[in-house]
Amino acid sequence: MAGCGRDLVLLVPPGTIVMDEATGLVLKDLATAGDAIVAAQGGAGGKGNLHFKTSTNRAPREFGPGEKGQVRRLLLELKVIADVGLVGLPNAGKSTLLSRLSRARPQIADYAFTTKTPMLGIVAIDRDRSFVLADLPGLIEGAHAGVGLGHEFLRHVERAGIIVHVVEPQPIDGGDPVANYRAIRAELTLYAEQLGRRPEIVIVSKAELPGAEEVRARLAAETGRDVLAVSAVTGVGLDRLIAALATEMDRQKREQEEARLAAARRTPS
Repeated sequence: MAGCGRDLVLLVPPGTIVMDEATGLVLKDLATAGDAIVAAQGGAGGKGNLHFKTSTNRAPREFGPGEKGQVRRLLLELKVIADVGLVGLPNAGKSTLLSRLSRARPQIADYAFTTKTPMLGIVAIDRDRSFVLADLPGLIEGAHAGVGLGHEFLRHVERAGIIVHVVEPQPIDGGDPVANYRAIRAELTLYAEQLGRRPEIVIVSKAELPGAEEVRARLAAETGRDVLAVSAVTGVGLDRLIAALATEMDRQKREQEEARLAAARRTPS
């Protein structure tokens, strides 16, 4: 009797996108735990000896060969999933902020691009609530076109539900903080238009430095929104940042629930 081949199961982390290498077609976005896909079908089984059994041939030894299975080369791309993503220029203070808000211990140094891969930490809101915070590698102008491994970095931003845009008040290159903010905003939009519409909280890091308040006021005027000044060194503004993030996450949750209920009402019973 014909046997069946066993499934070959490859376990991947949530956030993995499965693509066909030949066509570039996205086969499945394995965004949540438990998601699965049959990436390549096995061939149809051959006819076993029972198929050839007759009244005169009660113990046949004949069998039919099975068909070949599907052959496909796959590309697996992992995009970090986080509730909140820290974005900004290299050395803006993202890693230090992550280490202060969570128990994560990213590499911290006084030179650019110390973060080369996303770092995750769990931030407590209160006793019962928390969220995942990602320190994303620093962006530079031209990132949307791949400059400075821009595509490698930007693809992770797509998974962050809320963007915290970290602006350094005294950039190491002597640049203008507000111009730096505009540049990173432009890179996000040029890479993916929906990133430009993603909920964003703007903060000025290193609030203990001279001139930080002036930069905060300029950014508030630029964006027309409240801009927070925080310091991972002194702790100033950290509670306000967590509270602002909790408020935004609650708003998103309400909107998602309202959308779900609206869709249920439109669906005929």
